[in-house]
Amino acid sequence: MTRHLLKLSDFTPSELRGIVLRAIELKKAGPNRSGPIAGKTLAMIFTKNSTRTRVSFEAGMAKFGGHALFLHSNATQLGRDEPIEDTAKVLSRMCDAIMIRNDSQADQEALAAASRVPVVNGLSDLHHPCQLLADMQTWFEHRGDPAGKIAAWVGDGNNVCHSWIEAAPLFGFKLRIASPKGFEPVESIIKQAGDSVEQMRGATFAANGADLLVTDTWTSMGQEAEYNRRVIAFADYQVDAPLMARAKADAIFMHCLPAHRGQEVSAEVIDGPQSVVWDEAENRMWAQMALLEFLLTA
Repeated sequence: MTRHLLKLSDFTPSELRGIVLRAIELKKAGPNRSGPIAGKTLAMIFTKNSTRTRVSFEAGMAKFGGHALFLHSNATQLGRDEPIEDTAKVLSRMCDAIMIRNDSQADQEALAAASRVPVVNGLSDLHHPCQLLADMQTWFEHRGDPAGKIAAWVGDGNNVCHSWIEAAPLFGFKLRIASPKGFEPVESIIKQAGDSVEQMRGATFAANGADLLVTDTWTSMGQEAEYNRRVIAFADYQVDAPLMARAKADAIFMHCLPAHRGQEVSAEVIDGPQSVVWDEAENRMWAQMALLEFLLTA
């Protein structure tokens, strides 16, 4: 059966852990350009702008001796209302895997259902699983196994937050979430995580004794019209030096980027010694390489 990664919970805890550890191994040893990915082609569908997602997948395929095709929706028949299922049937006869970065999780599920080859979620309105593979790799590299530790999410209950929620029971850590009223994560996703996740109204309570603090932009792509309202609502949810001081002394800071210094994070934190955001960004490539290797050789 063709495997897809549309959300983290599509894989078992042992599979996810194996992919993360393989990513660390690839980073240390370097990929094999004559290995099982050599000559493979990845179709990359984009309806949303990207820096890290595009570069990480494209560079990763090149390092493996494979090839990636950049397909913007406006430059394909998707831009002329071709059904996504038809696109899936065509691409999966020509390519070995498909990555899609778009607004709709439902469209991704339709694409996967019609595809003969693995489909990977490069970001949707509900989930960002590839980001979490990189985040878990970074946590492993800097502080060891996350199991039994505490992460604090401060800010918008968005797609990245949803993937952090899924990661908590899968990797065995506790996640505290501090979001302003009206900007909480989807309740059904929280319920699926059980007692691995705890919601808190105040950022200081979430940060107390945490091993890791993580945040994201207050205004994501497509929410620009809400900018002024969000800046007011999130005023007490900045990760700054006093908030980091509430966490453990060796706590690390993560952000999926792009970051807005002076809003969701202070320059002192993101550019400071506890920040691991640049390793986190680089690890998008290594984690996705390990993921593609898993999907294409399973």
